[in-house]
This record gives sequence, structure tokens and C-alpha cells, in this order.
Amino acid sequence: MNTVDAKRVLETALICASQPLQVRELRVLFNDELGADTIKTLLEELQLEWTPKGVELVSVATGWRFQSRPQMREYLDRLHPEKPPKYTRATLETLAIIAYRQPCTRGDMEDIRGVTINSLILKQLEDRGWVETIGHRETVGRPALFATTKQFLDDLGLESLNQLPALDSSAAQAEAFEKLGMGEATNDPQAQLLGDGESLEHVAGSADQGSAAASDSQHDSEVPEPALATDTPDTADTATTEAPRHD
Repeated sequence: MNTVDAKRVLETALICASQPLQVRELRVLFNDELGADTIKTLLEELQLEWTPKGVELVSVATGWRFQSRPQMREYLDRLHPEKPPKYTRATLETLAIIAYRQPCTRGDMEDIRGVTINSLILKQLEDRGWVETIGHRETVGRPALFATTKQFLDDLGLESLNQLPALDSSAAQAEAFEKLGMGEATNDPQAQLLGDGESLEHVAGSADQGSAAASDSQHDSEVPEPALATDTPDTADTATTEAPRHD
């Protein structure tokens, strides 16, 4: 099979696939007659060929996939005017801490945030497929260790955690959260990892486009869909000095 035909096969398989495909899966298309390096070379050539188009070929944590370019979202959203689920500031801050400090326990998150974290927030992130328990810390109570998932990386369009922007300066921090869609980063030195929590809509929207609109909540955050956890008056975050920590 010549190169043109091989790329056509790869292109067709990736466009028709409902999820990212790994190189080893793509090799099956050719009865393993093409090596992994050859497949990767063909994929890179396809990337270049699709550069001028509104769709791009990208490599994410779980494989290769075609996706619309960010510049096209404004137009695609018109096909699905429903808003994606909104997430509270507390939820987004917790997600940011896990992403940059993983693996970490609930107690670690509370130390950084300075407030007690509602257990429903962690359940919401787990249900969303962004966070999972990967073990337990060998200390009193053996608290669970949380980390992000491959789904989280896929929704951000990243291959690995190494591609998360470094937060070694205030400028890099602001740029990082702008890329993550989390708004401006805080200047609080103790909460260096946190954004202002306005949105991760581009993450939620890319995977849940067409979900029911979320209702507005008080202050600067919005309540998630009814099926998801929210910060209610009796379970909302409270200062760690006023409430016990639950590792």
C-alpha cells in the first residue's frame, strides 16, 4: 500500500471513530504490516495537511483524534445553544489543586484552599470522570490520594500532565489559567494554583455540548446541573479553624 492510500485509511478510521485511537489500534488497520514509527509519521503528515482547515488532528492522552479548532467553537455553539454545565468556584479550585499537586489528599487540598472541602465536590469531579482515587497515604487514617484521569487530559486536549503550563511566575500563572479557561489567576501566594473559578466551560462544553442549561447561583459562581453536587448552606465550605478536616 502506498503512502497516499495509507493516509486515507488512517484519516477515515479517525474521522469515523467515536473515541481517540492509539497507534497500536491503528496498526490493526494494516494487519500490523506498518510499524508504529511509520504510523506516527503518517499521522504527522496528516496533521500538516489539515492545518488550513477548521478541524485538526491531535494526539491526546488516550490516542489520536480529529476535533474542531478552538476558533470554530463560536460558530458550532450556535448549533447547540444550550449552555454546558457550570461549576462552582470551589469545584474549579479543587480541580486545579489536584491537577497541579497530585497525588494529594483531601487534607492537602484543604490546607491550600484554607477551607473545609465538601465531600460532594470530590464526588462531582469523580462522576465527571476528571478525578479518581489512585491509592491511600500511609499515615493515620490512610486518607485517599486523588489524581486526574486521562479523560481530564483528553478534555483539555493534552497528551500528558507535563503539558500543563508551569506556574513559576505570576505572568505564566495568568497565561496558564487563561488557556485552561479558568479566568485570571489569584495573586494570593498561598493559593498560587487557583483561578477565579469563572469557568472551565471549554472543557465541559467539549465533552458535554448540548447539556441542559445550568441555573444561576448567588455570588460569582453558578450551580451545576441538579444531578451534580453543589455547595449548599449547610454543607458549604467553612474555614478549617471552624470545621474538622476529613481526610
